[in-house]
Amino acid sequence: MFGLFDTLKMGAGIAAGLVIYHLYAVSIGYPSAARQARAGYVLMSEKTAAEARAAEMERQRDAAARAGEDHRKRLEAARASEQAARDTLENEIRSYEFELSQKNRACAVTAADRQWLLRH
Repeated sequence: MFGLFDTLKMGAGIAAGLVIYHLYAVSIGYPSAARQARAGYVLMSEKTAAEARAAEMERQRDAAARAGEDHRKRLEAARASEQAARDTLENEIRSYEFELSQKNRACAVTAADRQWLLRH
């Protein structure tokens, strides 16, 4: 059968083959590990993309809510200032009419004149 040297040669050949395979696998990477890493990377990148989309949608929703709230506040402020201007004008008209009545003079301001003053 096999002699001692034949066994040693076969053992050395097997060891050399394993060393060469190991060097090959280390230099290019283990194919199964690379496949697993790529599969994990795809899942991780899809998850990251989905999280980014969700965060962007939430940011846009919050920005729209803030814009709506700011618009509502500006509208209320504009209405309040318009009402204050109307009240001031009404008070000025009343005081002028009162002043004229105190001097026994008539005010020639009609309702149409008042509307025109309110608009301009």
